[in-house]
Amino acid sequence: MSNFAALLGGLGAVFLGFGLVQLVIWMFQPITHPGVLWAHMGLGCVLLLVSVGMSLDSLRDRVRSGEGQRATRYGASALLSAVLGLGVLAGLAFLAERYSTRFDWSEDRVHTLSDQTHRVLGTLEGPLRLTALSDTFEESGFRGLLERYAYASDRVALEFADPNSRPDLVEAFGLQEADLRRGVIRVAYGEGVVDVMDLGEEGVTNAIVKLTRSGENTVCFSRGHNERVVAGEGAEGPLGMARAASALRNETYSVEEVLLAQTGMVPSRCDALVVAGPTRPLLDIEHEALNGFLEAGGRLMVLLDPRANTDLAGDLASWGVNVGQDVVFDRSLALFGRATSPFAAEYALDHPITAEFAETTLFHMARSLTPNARLADATRLVETGEASWAETDLAGWAEGGQAAYDVDVDRLGPVALGVAGSPVMGAAPAGEASARMVVFGDSDFATNELFDGFLNRDLFVNSVAWLLGETEHIGVRPHRARASRFQLSGAEFAWLRTLSLFVLPESIAILGVLAWWSRRNASG
Repeated sequence: MSNFAALLGGLGAVFLGFGLVQLVIWMFQPITHPGVLWAHMGLGCVLLLVSVGMSLDSLRDRVRSGEGQRATRYGASALLSAVLGLGVLAGLAFLAERYSTRFDWSEDRVHTLSDQTHRVLGTLEGPLRLTALSDTFEESGFRGLLERYAYASDRVALEFADPNSRPDLVEAFGLQEADLRRGVIRVAYGEGVVDVMDLGEEGVTNAIVKLTRSGENTVCFSRGHNERVVAGEGAEGPLGMARAASALRNETYSVEEVLLAQTGMVPSRCDALVVAGPTRPLLDIEHEALNGFLEAGGRLMVLLDPRANTDLAGDLASWGVNVGQDVVFDRSLALFGRATSPFAAEYALDHPITAEFAETTLFHMARSLTPNARLADATRLVETGEASWAETDLAGWAEGGQAAYDVDVDRLGPVALGVAGSPVMGAAPAGEASARMVVFGDSDFATNELFDGFLNRDLFVNSVAWLLGETEHIGVRPHRARASRFQLSGAEFAWLRTLSLFVLPESIAILGVLAWWSRRNASG
């Protein structure tokens, strides 16, 4: 074979090989430029035929010789190995397309649906349709999210539509141009539909919950005793609880404020009552209202800070939770060395509220809690570390600014900061209690300042969901992605794939053939 024929043969093999690779990919998904495939195949075949035609005489002589026979055997073996290798790759590609498996190796698993979403999808009793209206560029931002829904449940059907090419859908949905600028996801289940403008997992999942639940529960927050504010002046400040109220609304709960001194009882519309950080004593009529609420099977959450000038401690003791007159210190597991801002060290993994918690929660200026015999199914939800303690000498600490563990009067950790259970009211024997109660020795963890940090949000919302018996609302909420994801449009991804799979490898292969040919010429 002449030197020039060898060059043509090498280049032809490169073009033909990459053409076959493109053909295999085309068998499983469309390619952007099919003309490139046929150009590779045609050019490769032409170059190989020209190379063989230019070298017929030398090939005939080599075939007749012993060296040619050995080369033929080796060549046939190499060709057979290449064919088998391509067959294996094609089989693996077919199996991967037929039996897909997803992996999420991101740091915070931001490309995996949350446990709460999986639980909600598991409650579907009929088909759920997700229709995304957006242009191609915007669609790439949430296509992967909706595909994860379809992957998680075979009851989910997806449809992606460009508003410019589907004006019938825009008209049928009654959407305005402003609604389509960032994209809209219509969630349809049964006879109900919800349009989602918040194009994230939380927005889509909350829409599904709204369509699948039978009614709306109301969470009431007491006021009148300097409690944390959920609406109005101060609610948006660092010490308010507007974010907590918003989180409950996102879970499709209705949120209201009630003044027990005015009503004389907990209104019947309140499915759960939250008493968040009171600092003033209650009236007798309000004590009676809370007691009557629990006797009737009510659901109560109390967030009680240390050194608060309130008289709820006696009520809580009669309902099953002893409240310590102390402040919890933890110098080994606290925020930036602030011993009075402890992190949670242990959770009750056998309780629905904290069963899925793998990260910490943060409290600020908390008091100890101890369940007593009046609380059925008592669970210490959150505990501090073993090096923590409950400081009882608050006067000495306030005067000198120093606190140290006193083995005679202080309680050594772990110290419970959250307790859940069913208070046994009146003469009812343990085990027959229908009321539910959750008590935390701190209200700061649910304020705007700390609410979105760590798992504070999940702890608060899960507690409300458990009180109401709604297990589909319990879980760790969707992960929030860090600035680590690079978004590409469909066309940009296609060019990147072409560059990485064909242009660069083929260029390297052509350079390799040229280098081999030049060295062959030099040695000749």
